[in-house]
Amino acid sequence: MAERKPDLILKGGRVIDPALGFGKEADIYVADGKIIEILKSGGTPKNTTGLGTDAEVLDVSGMIVTPGLIDMHVHLREPGHEHKETILTGCRAAAAGGFTTVCCMPNTYPTIDNQETVQFVQGRAEKADARVFVVGAVTKMLRGEELSEIGDLVKSGAVAITDDGHFVQNPEIMRRALEYARMFNIPIISHAEDEFLCAGGVMNESFEGSRLGLKGRPAVAEEIAVLRDIKLSQFVGGRLHIAHVSTAGAVEAVRQAKSDGIAVTAEAAPHHFSLTDDAIGDAFNTNLRVNPPLRTRNDVEAVIKGLIDGTIDCIASDHAPHSEEEKEVEFDMAPPGMIGLETTLGLVKTNLIDKGYLSWADAIRKMTINPARVLKLPGGTLEENSAADITVINPDLDWVVQKDKFRSKSKNSPFIGWKLSARVIYTILGGRVVYRLQS
Repeated sequence: MAERKPDLILKGGRVIDPALGFGKEADIYVADGKIIEILKSGGTPKNTTGLGTDAEVLDVSGMIVTPGLIDMHVHLREPGHEHKETILTGCRAAAAGGFTTVCCMPNTYPTIDNQETVQFVQGRAEKADARVFVVGAVTKMLRGEELSEIGDLVKSGAVAITDDGHFVQNPEIMRRALEYARMFNIPIISHAEDEFLCAGGVMNESFEGSRLGLKGRPAVAEEIAVLRDIKLSQFVGGRLHIAHVSTAGAVEAVRQAKSDGIAVTAEAAPHHFSLTDDAIGDAFNTNLRVNPPLRTRNDVEAVIKGLIDGTIDCIASDHAPHSEEEKEVEFDMAPPGMIGLETTLGLVKTNLIDKGYLSWADAIRKMTINPARVLKLPGGTLEENSAADITVINPDLDWVVQKDKFRSKSKNSPFIGWKLSARVIYTILGGRVVYRLQS
């Protein structure tokens, strides 16, 4: 079989691939959308024919080169809420943030609770700037009353199920869902907030919430929900993933479950290790309204500790776009959520790597191979013959988050005006450069 000529060469970058245990200066050769060789800089490639003539050469000296980042928790809003985001605009934002793969949540209209809607999303994503994998709904229309046709969802390509945005309040329904999910070897992603305890709450129940006169969502609501779902998972034997962990008690519950051998994984969102509830202050910035809410300094420290010791496996943006009209209302009337695809990497570098909590390899692991393994996705590595999904990062480039620079259709970020470090220079999807930072 003839060796393939490379059509793209990345020269001189510091390649970090935690899945391969690889971390050194190297060149990457790409042909036909796949990685054909990673070679220590200065070495001789297997096939030198046409190098420098047919291939595009990207000089990435001084840059960090990683497997394409994976965001396992994204709201693309389509179908039904295209005024907030579309699959194409969301994927453009993903590419700008260094993500080559995103997993979209099912709280669309109609809900992603059937084969037809899964196939609609897949069709719309065919020409997008990122790979889109679908997470289906646990229950029909996210109402928590009747299970979706889980087998049909998996057959059509769903990689997990969740009622994200809602807790599956009925434990019998959650038990049956775990049993079905176990049959298909997919995880259930739990939005763990007891809805009775959270009813009407718009921020963390704390001194700060009382001072501002806003009804709270107590930490115990998350902790009770996490503990219940862990026990159900242990009883049934299914795989459970806890989304956007935000409290010290929830982190400890996941840590103990792992110690007990229960098949549970977890993720943290950047706002839950970057912000506390006192950020809401007297400005009542509605972009700070999220579910679960921003918590206390003690909770932030616990989330960071969970990231350090591996209790929390993944970092995910929980990108949740809303229009300016929807957010320009009283705090308790605004829909919860903030965008995050384009700021996640900068927040990880600024608040975790620069402060010495995580190494680059640790952070990349939580944004590549770990989510790939949780959801059994392709990618997350630069091994030979894998798809050439690659992220190139300038680790020392400081930048200021600007509203008019977002590629997302929505602009609801509380980080506008923040100075962050590390910037994506190139995002490569299947050997095609889908994002280049403009000078």
